Amino acid sequence: QVQLVESGGGLVKPGGSLRLSCEGSGTIFSFYVMRWYRQAPGKQRELVAGISSGGSTNYADSVKGRFTISRDNARNTVYLQMNSLKPEDTAVYYCNVFLSPRDYWGQGTQVTVSS
Repeated sequence: QVQLVESGGGLVKPGGSLRLSCEGSGTIFSFYVMRWYRQAPGKQRELVAGISSGGSTNYADSVKGRFTISRDNARNTVYLQMNSLKPEDTAVYYCNVFLSPRDYWGQGTQVTVSS
């Protein structure tokens, strides 16, 4: 059974940093693209960052230069380092992997950026 468990969210002031973690179980995640999404209240879920099995990364324009996605395949874990946080980064952050024929999601972790 594939499971994803996020952690590391919290309340942080503008300009602060957080590191999110997503630990997977039930398969060998190193073979797959891993992604972070976020969903703010009243908005659609959006892609934040992705990382391939080979370590190639991509980012939403809104987070480029501030967020860094990485992975530790030995630990089946993907990370999202978030720096220079802004109030508009406030959202529930979800870890995702697509294992045909479906997407798998974690339960989400709340990130709130507020003074």
